[in-house]
Amino acid sequence: MAKTKEISRRIKSVTSTKKITKAMEMVAAAKMRKAIEAVLKTRAYANLSWETVLRLASLESSGNGHTHPLLAPRPEIKTAAVILITSNRGMCGGYNSSIISKAELSLKKHPAVKTDFILAGKKGASVHQHGHAVAAEFEKSDIINDARDIYPIVKMALGDYLSGKYDKIFIAYTDFVNAAKQIPRVKQLLPIEIEKIDSQLGAVSAAEANNDPINQAAEAVIEYAFEPSPREVLDMIIPKLLEIQLYQAFLEANASEHSARMTAMHQATEAANDMVNELTLFYNKARQAGITAEIAEISAGANALAE
Repeated sequence: MAKTKEISRRIKSVTSTKKITKAMEMVAAAKMRKAIEAVLKTRAYANLSWETVLRLASLESSGNGHTHPLLAPRPEIKTAAVILITSNRGMCGGYNSSIISKAELSLKKHPAVKTDFILAGKKGASVHQHGHAVAAEFEKSDIINDARDIYPIVKMALGDYLSGKYDKIFIAYTDFVNAAKQIPRVKQLLPIEIEKIDSQLGAVSAAEANNDPINQAAEAVIEYAFEPSPREVLDMIIPKLLEIQLYQAFLEANASEHSARMTAMHQATEAANDMVNELTLFYNKARQAGITAEIAEISAGANALAE
């Protein structure tokens, strides 16, 4: 009897857990739909703006022999910063661990470079445990609706790079491919590399990019008229580019986070359901064994009285 009561308590406990994970799955699915809608709306603009600035920067550099401060590579790389985007909460599978591992793997390629982390998301604080320095921590909203939310990070990145505090600035985030696939990635923000064309945000393949009418139109535009001057145009447009790229990275990361959490909670719900079924089977077997034992005792007592 005691065994069946224990199994019954476990069934109730797992059932309650299943209700929680199901609710979390539904909430994550709702947030994921909003995040995917936002990321798809801005991805084409972010990629086209990146290509446009690369072309403008290339023309400006080749035209007068001078390179913009945000484009010129430093002769010696001594310090760097990584803007690390993680979630505020757990329950999202390997989302946080994968992007942190990706960032640490990038650091190992340049062991002589002193690197600081700029954190966006509470779960990024685990880099402390691995002995990494943290220069700043910023709050991150689950749903980002305005680029103004990331202004403080853009301002800090530009200020620290122009002041010479950092020779390179990277961003570590997770590219959203679809609800079942997210790719951790480390992208260089500063200086902007003209010679090395970086892959686009959102894991857009080269074939898709070449077939895109927007990209084909961009390829056709090979001449620009600078007014009032190339330097003034770049002074205005490059900070905007960084803002757009960082904003898009946050959108990609949020869509990836909610997708990963929805998948993790769905798997947890399925596992809880399987556990309830298994415990129910054990409960029925234990109950049947108890009933059989009681019948055997009654039969033995009746036989004893008959004798």
